Amino acid sequence: MSAKKIIAVLLIIAIAIPVIFIYSEEDKADLNRKPIVEITYPHNGDAVSKIVMISGIASDPDGDDNLLEVEVMVNDKWNIVDGNVKWSYEWKTYEIEEGSYTVRVRSWDGIDYSEIEEITIRINNPEIVESDTHKWAIFIAAANFPENNESKLGNGALNLAEDMATFFINDLGYATNNIFILFDDGWIRKDNGYGKPIETLQQRKHQYDFTYAGATKETVVSSINYIVEESNKFDDSEVFIWIASHGCGDEDKKLFGGKILERSAIFLWDNTMNDKELGDILSSLRSDKTCIVVDACYSGGFADKTIFNFPEFFLFKSNIPSSGRVVLTGASKFRLGYASTTQGPLFSQLWFYGITSGEADGFRPFIADMGRPTKLKMFKDGKVSVEESFYYARYVLRKDMNLKDYNKMEPQINDRYPRKGPIGSLKGLILGK
Repeated sequence: MSAKKIIAVLLIIAIAIPVIFIYSEEDKADLNRKPIVEITYPHNGDAVSKIVMISGIASDPDGDDNLLEVEVMVNDKWNIVDGNVKWSYEWKTYEIEEGSYTVRVRSWDGIDYSEIEEITIRINNPEIVESDTHKWAIFIAAANFPENNESKLGNGALNLAEDMATFFINDLGYATNNIFILFDDGWIRKDNGYGKPIETLQQRKHQYDFTYAGATKETVVSSINYIVEESNKFDDSEVFIWIASHGCGDEDKKLFGGKILERSAIFLWDNTMNDKELGDILSSLRSDKTCIVVDACYSGGFADKTIFNFPEFFLFKSNIPSSGRVVLTGASKFRLGYASTTQGPLFSQLWFYGITSGEADGFRPFIADMGRPTKLKMFKDGKVSVEESFYYARYVLRKDMNLKDYNKMEPQINDRYPRKGPIGSLKGLILGK
């Protein structure tokens, strides 16, 4: 073949290949079918407040593996959401003016967007709180963050949080719109938390209209900041904060859990939070009637305690304890805590039972805050303080033979209610009074 013919063939090939590629891509695009998206919650016309978890499902006729992302538009901005086939997006409406808003959703398969699905919802964030409802409670639990099944704690913490929240409503005078429950990523999963997502917390039927959302760090921080800001508007505010999760530590280091010269920290769904970070968030909280419970392994640092009621080294203080606050932890800084996958963390179970049953009435600190009952009528008044129930829980852990495998938890307390000092903290904080 002559050189001219070779050059001509090469030119034809060079021109033909791009043309064939272009046409094949166009054919591929022509053959592609648009994905589909649907909003399952909230419903068109619903009124929502504080945090709303917009959720739904998406699919692709060409195979759900082709779905690349789902986007939600709120406030004229497209936001990539969590998940594809089952997706959700937390919209925080604290600072948004009341009124009607359109929410738009679309899915994308890398070639085409779906048709846009949209709903109109109403934002309703009341600004005025009645004078007898200046009480806020937040229950936070990250139990099933997706690492492995062995480390998951099931839905026990959620069950306990809802039991406590119901008690706060029925017996302590808390308003439903002042109670937050933040759990995992906001989704309920099959098999008591070990399986695949079923529905969001907000989609379930509820007896009370609590504010439900995920225990992601952003949502935890923004929710606590909201409570701080709102409660600071009133001189008689009461604040309750309960956090249950895995604690950060090393089980292989039996003596100190790897927490020497380290802060106590807990896992949230997508991140961790140490005691100093929580202390910084609460630094502007002015409520002089506050109870903070952190129930996790190695959590004593949240109460500025190590073990046996010994204070934390000054360089590692959290600054969470403050005048008017009682801070409780489910374990010492150097010890493991324990939890039931259906009933929640053990210390919180005992503490909550001590309050609701009245069994903790009259319990006193004893040596190193180990707790003991009293027969003196002067210490029994028919009311149970958060401190009395702490000493009750410590006592039961030490004395109940059914709990002998857990008696080394060493829950810690830092009591500064109504003020700091051994005399100033004799009164006892009674929630709801």
